[in-house]
Amino acid sequence: MAKSIVAIVGRPNVGKSTLFNRIVGGRVAIVEGVPGVTRDRLYQDAEWNNRWFTLVDTGGLDYQDEGEIVSHIRKQAELAIEEADLVLFVVDARAGLNGTDEDVARVLRRSEKPVILVANKVEHFDKVHELYDFYRLGLGEPLPVSAAEGLNTGDLLDRLVQELPPAEEDETEEDVIKIAVIGRPNVGKSSLVNALLGEERVIVSNIPGTTRDAIDSYITRGDNKYSIIDTAGIRRRSKIGLSTEKYSVIRSLRAVDRSDIVLMLIDAVEQLTDQDKRIAGYAHEKGRASILVVNKWDLVEKDDRTANRYIENLRDGLGFMQYAPVLFVSALTHQRVHRVLELVDYVSEQQNMRIATADLNQLLREAMLHNAPPQDRGRHLKIFYATQAGVKPPTFILFVNEPELMHFSYLRYIENQLRSAYGFEGTPIKLVMRKR
Repeated sequence: MAKSIVAIVGRPNVGKSTLFNRIVGGRVAIVEGVPGVTRDRLYQDAEWNNRWFTLVDTGGLDYQDEGEIVSHIRKQAELAIEEADLVLFVVDARAGLNGTDEDVARVLRRSEKPVILVANKVEHFDKVHELYDFYRLGLGEPLPVSAAEGLNTGDLLDRLVQELPPAEEDETEEDVIKIAVIGRPNVGKSSLVNALLGEERVIVSNIPGTTRDAIDSYITRGDNKYSIIDTAGIRRRSKIGLSTEKYSVIRSLRAVDRSDIVLMLIDAVEQLTDQDKRIAGYAHEKGRASILVVNKWDLVEKDDRTANRYIENLRDGLGFMQYAPVLFVSALTHQRVHRVLELVDYVSEQQNMRIATADLNQLLREAMLHNAPPQDRGRHLKIFYATQAGVKPPTFILFVNEPELMHFSYLRYIENQLRSAYGFEGTPIKLVMRKR
């Protein structure tokens, strides 16, 4: 189900990040009493009354200052407004209305987006007449809250989910394999999509950030149907210059969220970077199956061990993703591009594999005979039985006597036994402890 986007905006130092943290339930955003701390948009999924949405924190909007950093922050916040389904406009009830609030209100009225006016830092909820000045903003009745104390935030969330547009179901057919093409900018994502589609379906450019949106294309190969999502490049925050490119990160990560399999593109010439590791790690944490696609292989000088050395470097750098197959391609020359969908089919079968409970527990008994479960101070971990709870990713529940006795190294041992017996190539495996 597609999530709505809710942007929190307002002038500097009105408590936007405090409200963000209050709603998402943790200290995610940096909170300081200094204007300009939140320079980049921060986003997090949140839920209220069984309705999920993506909350976006933004830097302060200031139309009085034309400095370079302030201008950049302003562009980021305006882009968040442009993409949002609903805007929380936060004002400071303690400080009262000022000219910058009115500037922000004009921008919001022009955007024609639904807006909830949130009067933060309210100290006396029996004196709401003190908020009357904010009616002059032309955005309706101000809703009083104290984000720091958590007062009236429940009423705000009730109003928020009420104002959200109706939830949209994912209309993709159940038998369609959803593929997200991800990676840093300029690694050839759009070129690979065009090569797979056999036509110029998306714009191809060597300028980082050309692809602003996640674009879905559909293709049929034999009996299989695919939805291919081309995404904008994901860069480290310190490397981002184009504001539109920065905002595309949210769309790209959301594309991973709605995919079954990701094609993680790596530039063969530049080799594995820290940012590649971060992007791959996001897909891994979300439980998405992955294929490591090394693009621009035609530009690499090779000998008879080049590919093996490259794979060794990938395995060393992506220790958490040993399960992912590696494919060397050239989107430009179409070298081995035909293998991509073949691998997708194989990995799709692997991530949808189910193991009979009897076979699973036989494997578990044999594994425990060869390597006994851990113990601590005379307390022995007992694994009574296991069952498979789901697929995509394959998820197994282990019923044990004391879950806290389970060591991560023994979980890894069980995972290795599962992979040795059944493969599960290309997909993470999820092991869940359940006390019996």
